[in-house]
Amino acid sequence: MRASGILLPVSSLPGKYGIGCFSKEAYDFVDVLEKANQKYWQILPIGPTSYGDSPYQSFSTFAGNPYFISLEKLIEEELLTEEECNSVDFGENNEYIDYEKLYNGRFNLLKKAYKRSNPEDEGFKKFVEENGFWIEDYAMFMAIKAEHNGESFELWEDEIRVRKPKAMERYREKFKDEILFYKFIQFKFYEQWFKLKEYANDKGIKIIGDIPIYVAYDSADVWANPELFQMDEEVKPISVAGCPPDAFSADGQLWGNPVYKWDYHKQTGYTWWIRRIENSTKLYDVIRIDHFRGFDEYYAIPAGSKNAVVGKWEKGPGMDLFDAVKEKLGKISIIAEDLGYITDSVRQLVKDSNFPNMKVLEFAFDARDSYEPCEYLPFTYYNNCVVYTGTHDNETLLGWLKHINDYTLGYIKDYIGRDIPVGQEMVDEIIRLAHSSVADLCIIPLQDYLGLGNEARINTPSTLGDNWKWRVTKDKLTDKLADKIRKYTNVYRR
Repeated sequence: MRASGILLPVSSLPGKYGIGCFSKEAYDFVDVLEKANQKYWQILPIGPTSYGDSPYQSFSTFAGNPYFISLEKLIEEELLTEEECNSVDFGENNEYIDYEKLYNGRFNLLKKAYKRSNPEDEGFKKFVEENGFWIEDYAMFMAIKAEHNGESFELWEDEIRVRKPKAMERYREKFKDEILFYKFIQFKFYEQWFKLKEYANDKGIKIIGDIPIYVAYDSADVWANPELFQMDEEVKPISVAGCPPDAFSADGQLWGNPVYKWDYHKQTGYTWWIRRIENSTKLYDVIRIDHFRGFDEYYAIPAGSKNAVVGKWEKGPGMDLFDAVKEKLGKISIIAEDLGYITDSVRQLVKDSNFPNMKVLEFAFDARDSYEPCEYLPFTYYNNCVVYTGTHDNETLLGWLKHINDYTLGYIKDYIGRDIPVGQEMVDEIIRLAHSSVADLCIIPLQDYLGLGNEARINTPSTLGDNWKWRVTKDKLTDKLADKIRKYTNVYRR
């Protein structure tokens, strides 16, 4: 069935207190999606962010981002006052997130709300019980991390870093109140998110969320389950993830995430992965698995390497994992992110899984080295795929058009059959290419519909400091915008 949707991270929503969250503005955005006849909202990962503010480097694969808790709803519940929230400096620029001010201000407010909450609340107790398989370790991890001024768990005292039983008992008692606080904010996150998701679903809008293939080294997942990863007895990585050198990077990419011990996962029947995916099916209607290639083969780099030059490809679990998931959980809606250098074996895994894969128009037009058609050109598509103009890791369409070479720009003009200048009209024509393609699903970043340049870019991979900051302002989410999007949707029967 043909459909379309919009890519916009929760953090990029408008709102009052420094970052997009589950406030009224999120519900208003769902209303815009409904007016525009959209069927999907892609939100990216919603886990707690660590250093660099990237949702792809999270303290937990199961927990939610406390920044997304609506302070307005806590005010309605009389857990906070409006005066308390208004007294915090979240920054004056409502188009960009100030993460330092957010970090310094939000947690103090959440702690006040926790102090006024009822720990005997039946809903809270039920939530903790149902999520015991991850929340106990996560809450304790965060409490100990706070005591250590946020430093990585690899720098903690040996006894607690390697989770010696007596130390675990002592720390659990010592940080009892702090542990309860971290459970409380997860309760509020899940409670608010499920209400927003229900609102969207009731309006016929499905949520696409992300599972990053890897977890951060400094995470509750690694601390609590080191046996799942290639770690030594001191809970330090033996191998880490990345990408080998290529035409774009002479040193390759050194991501630093610990790689999985896939033979151990297989022995357990992939229990951890099944729980991870099962939890994601509750949070989202469709799961986009990031770096799908890593299930076929993954690049392992010796820990301590300064770059990704010295690494080797290792075999991943392939369909064995997804067969186990299907056996336990039934059929699940999954999108395979198969971007980058793709081998025949990856193509075969995508085909065997029958998951729709991704087509990105910003990758389609620089084909000067070969007359063979690029697989991202719309005339090469098949139905079972998802077309994007660009993703969160790309420039916006307008930003990209301003930076491409003359050959690529000329090819685009030839492809659309119009010699038009770089600007909103050309952006709209490329959006039209996506909608008019045979791809079952078309997802467009909101910035492209708005015709914004790279000032609205979400993320530039392998850089730090200016990512994940952009926010749309409320005045841009107009009926005129919804009408524009709805026209594409109706013309191309999405």
